[in-house]
Parts: sequence; structure tokens; C-alpha cells
Amino acid sequence: MEHKTQLLNFWIKNFQFNSRELEAFKSVRREDFIANVLKDRAYDDTPLPLIRGKTISQPTTVMIMTHALELEEGHKVFEVGTGSGYQAAIIARIVGEKGKVVSTEVVPELVMFARDNFRKAGIKNIEVYEEDGSKGMKKEAPFDRIIITAACKEFPKELLEQLKPGGMIVGPVGDKMEQEMVRGRKDRKGKLELEFLGAFVFTPMYGKYGFED
Repeated sequence: MEHKTQLLNFWIKNFQFNSRELEAFKSVRREDFIANVLKDRAYDDTPLPLIRGKTISQPTTVMIMTHALELEEGHKVFEVGTGSGYQAAIIARIVGEKGKVVSTEVVPELVMFARDNFRKAGIKNIEVYEEDGSKGMKKEAPFDRIIITAACKEFPKELLEQLKPGGMIVGPVGDKMEQEMVRGRKDRKGKLELEFLGAFVFTPMYGKYGFED
């Protein structure tokens, strides 16, 4: 727990994460979303390997993306790339029981892993689908927020069409080697206003609007 406290102190000094975001981090055990052999590294501020080339993002990156979403209680959030479920769990804590997270993952083993992790954590406001999230999910749309947790070439048009006016999308945009974290705000007329939040490196997104295998 010492490393967890160190992370919290580092963020308080260097970032503007709000109390709800910090409380969500405190309440979700990162060690429950990684492989058993890595549990002693749960609060290292670094990505950790999952399976088939996928990773769990470093805690600071998870919090930067969470903060960028400007989440509110009751929001409905769509996530592309469940991974082990850690990012979704943080979001679910913030949006609360009246909110909902709809998450998609193309790796079957991770779908099962994430579902099991949510069950063990007692988190009930997340639904995970084994689907290509780059196309969104029309049956669950529209969404207040969309988060992409894998590198994409651009924000897919189909995803943007499922974002509510006034909503936000956050994700890493670029090539396979390096991306810029981008936040898009959809105005009332449907136009997307972009903000650039710095350079990051994510594993590539696959699917209709992702990178080729």
C-alpha cells in the first residue's frame, strides 16, 4: 500500500485530479486486474503486460484519461478496449449506480478475465461485449462519454455519431509507434472541437477502424 500512497501524493502535487477521481483510484484494487505473478508491481507507475501483446496502462495514464473525460454521476460511457477492466472499473466508480459503462474487447480471454474481475470487485454497472468497439454499439447509444484505450488512426465516424451533443471522446490518435492523447468535445451542432493532451504510446486498436494485424 506504500506505493499506492506514493502515487496519490505524487498526483496531488503534480495534477489537478478531483476528489471523486482520487477516491475511485483508492477504491479499485489494481492488483485485482493483473496477473498473479505481477501483483507486487501493481502500483509501479508503468504499463504491465496482460496477454497477446495487450497491456494494462500505467496508473498515471489511466487517471489522465479519466480526468479528461470530466465524468459526472449518471453518465453512460462507452469504452473501446476493455483489457483487464481496470480503466472501466475506475470510470464505473465515478459515474455511480445511476451511471453505466459499456465496454468492448476483441480478445476473448480478456473478456472473461475482465468480467471475472468486475464480479470479484462487486462492480455491477459495467457490461462487457466481445465485439469490435471501433464501430461503437448502436443498440446502447447514445453515450455521454467515449474512451478509446488503444492507438487509433483517427476517431471513427461511427463512434462520433453515437456521442451525444455536448459529449466528449478521449483517446490516443496517431500511428503504431506514437500517439497524441486527444479530447474531442461535440458541440450542439455536431462539430468536434479538439484538444491535444500530450504524447503517449498505446498498443494498436484492431477492427474495422483499427490497424491491420
